[in-house]
Amino acid sequence: MGDAMDVMICERFIPMKSQSVRRVILYDDVVKLKEPWEIKRERVRTASPYGHLRNWNVLSVIVKSGDDLRQDVLASQLLLQFELIWKTEKVDLWLRPVRAMITSNNSGIIETIHDAISIHSIKKHNNGSLYEYFVQEYGPVGCPRWNKAQYNFIQSMAAYSLVAYFLQIKDRHNGNIMLTRDGHLVHIDFGYFISSSPRNMGFESAPFKLTTEFVQVMGGVDSPGYRKFRDLLFIGFVTAKKHMENILVLVDIMQKGSDLPCFVAGLECRRLMKERFFHSETEHNLKLLVNGLVDRSLDAMSTVLYDNYQYYTNGIL
Repeated sequence: MGDAMDVMICERFIPMKSQSVRRVILYDDVVKLKEPWEIKRERVRTASPYGHLRNWNVLSVIVKSGDDLRQDVLASQLLLQFELIWKTEKVDLWLRPVRAMITSNNSGIIETIHDAISIHSIKKHNNGSLYEYFVQEYGPVGCPRWNKAQYNFIQSMAAYSLVAYFLQIKDRHNGNIMLTRDGHLVHIDFGYFISSSPRNMGFESAPFKLTTEFVQVMGGVDSPGYRKFRDLLFIGFVTAKKHMENILVLVDIMQKGSDLPCFVAGLECRRLMKERFFHSETEHNLKLLVNGLVDRSLDAMSTVLYDNYQYYTNGIL
């Protein structure tokens, strides 16, 4: 979750006529932020003068000022497209696109992720171990609750690995990766992607972030869970390749006349993205290439060094 003062719950009532009524409720009590979303939602509804109405709703958002949110909107649209492709093709991958709305050239609203905490916060309060957190929250290992949380982790890890690779999402430190209450991973903050990177150094050279601690949650490199991760990654890749043009057309539209930092490579952006789909390869070669992406990502030196850099400069575990 974000800092307490960053989180706003906006209650929205839309009458049957065209008028609308809005109230804003700000919470600065950290304890309240730890409530499950459904409990919090029900508490706000009960206290609301509009809570009895059939079309009542409550939204949790972050209001940002001084930021150009056009890249966040583009990232949201691209993730929604990947999600639609995999759902349509019935591929068992899981994404949670974060919606964003621009209100001016330097301000906007971003949806928060309910019932989630950053990997950094988990490691900070669990002796630096993501696996120990899973044991604590979902164990014992092998019980139905553990198996479900582990599978949620695997299917979301595969989905976000593919998205991070295709879109070249950078700045993947553990403060930008969340874990939901049911074990799904969610990536946030898309300030660097497509062709931009922190300081435009291109330091994070691995196809995606895949660390030993992530693999440990899956069961280890020789486990059924890790094999399932590889299988889902390949199936998701083949399916995304089949609908490649649906992704590329969004990039084309947003790039025309755009000065977004993510298009720093200019006209090369589209060509480089298309190459990442291995568009001219056979399925047999594709299997080898996708397996190669996994092997190159596992504990890649650039990933390890970038995590160390974030730890020593920003204290991010």
